[in-house]
Amino acid sequence: MKNLPLISTVILNWNGKEYLRPCLQSVKGQTYPYIEIILVDNASTDGSVEYIKNLFPDLRLLINHKNMGYGAGNNRGIEEAKGRYIFVLNSDTEIDKKCVEALWNCIETDQNIGVTTPKILLYDRRDIIDAAGLTIYPDGLSIGRGRLEPQEKYRQKEEVFFGSGCASLYRREMLEEIGLFDADFFAYAEDTDLGWRARLSRWKTYYVPEAVVYHHHSKKFGTYSPMKAFLVERNRIWVAWKNFPLPILCLWPFYTLWRYFYQGLGAVVGRGASGKFGRESSPLFLIPILIKAYLSGLRGLPKVLRKRKEVQSKKRISNWEVFSLFRKYGIKAKEIAFKE
Repeated sequence: MKNLPLISTVILNWNGKEYLRPCLQSVKGQTYPYIEIILVDNASTDGSVEYIKNLFPDLRLLINHKNMGYGAGNNRGIEEAKGRYIFVLNSDTEIDKKCVEALWNCIETDQNIGVTTPKILLYDRRDIIDAAGLTIYPDGLSIGRGRLEPQEKYRQKEEVFFGSGCASLYRREMLEEIGLFDADFFAYAEDTDLGWRARLSRWKTYYVPEAVVYHHHSKKFGTYSPMKAFLVERNRIWVAWKNFPLPILCLWPFYTLWRYFYQGLGAVVGRGASGKFGRESSPLFLIPILIKAYLSGLRGLPKVLRKRKEVQSKKRISNWEVFSLFRKYGIKAKEIAFKE
C-alpha cells in the first residue's frame, strides 16, 4: 500500500457553493487511499470560499481574484499538484467511492494510456449517460459519447477518443509532453483540444464503466444559453485550426455547412439543441451568435496558428491515422443536430 502513487484531485469552483459539500465528501470517501484535494475557486460571489474554509478548514484552497475560466483555473491547480496522476473533477459532481481506484487500476495497465475517463451519469437521471468519453466531428465540434442514452449500452471498458473535462484522470507525463488546457478557450472544448494534442502524440484514452460520476449538467451557463452557444461555436473553430492536418482543414467548410443544414432543420422541426434553443428564445437568435463566434474566432486565429506550429511539431501520427480517428470515434452531423 505504501508504494501506491499520490493522486491529486483538482476541483474548480465558480459559484457552486450548493454542490461543494457532497462533491468534496465523495472525494474524501474514496477507497483509493492516497489522494490530495486541491480546490481552485474562480472568484465566486456566492460565499463559496467562506463556506469551504468553515466546512473543511484543512482543505488546500487556491483563490483566484477573477474568473479565469475552466482552462486557466484548472491549470493553476494542476501546476500546484504533487501527484503522479491528476484527477480533474467538476465541482457540480458526486463520485462513487471506487471511482478513483477504478480509473487508476486501468491507467496502470499500459504506459501509453494517458487518460482514463469514467461513466458520467446525469445527477437527476442516474440511468442516463451524460458522457462516456468524447466523440468528434470533422469541423472541430465534439459531444459526450452516449449522451442521453441508457447507461446499459456502455458497460464495456474500451478505448475512446478522449475523456470528458467534467471528470478524467490524467497521467502527469502526458501533460508534461503535450501541455495543459488552453486558457484562451475560457470554457468549453478545452478537453477536445487537449484530446487532439494527446492523440496526435499517440497517447491513448480508456473509458472505465466501473468508475461512476453523477453530474449536474450545464448548471452554470445553462444547457441552451447564448453564452454556451457562442463559446462552443468559437472554440470548435480554434480546435480545428490548431490541431487538424491541412487535408482535413480543406474539407472543414463542407462539414460545417452540412452540420448547419441539419441543425437548421432541427430548429424548424423543434428537435435537438437547436430546436430547444428556438423554443426558449428564437431560432433566428442563433444567427447573431454565429456571427459573433466567427468574428471572435477570426480575431484569435493568428494566435491559434502560432500554437498550431508547436502542436504539429509534436505530431507523431500520419494524416491517414488522423482520418481513421474520425471513422473510429466520429459522430454524424445528423446525430449531433437531433440530440437533445
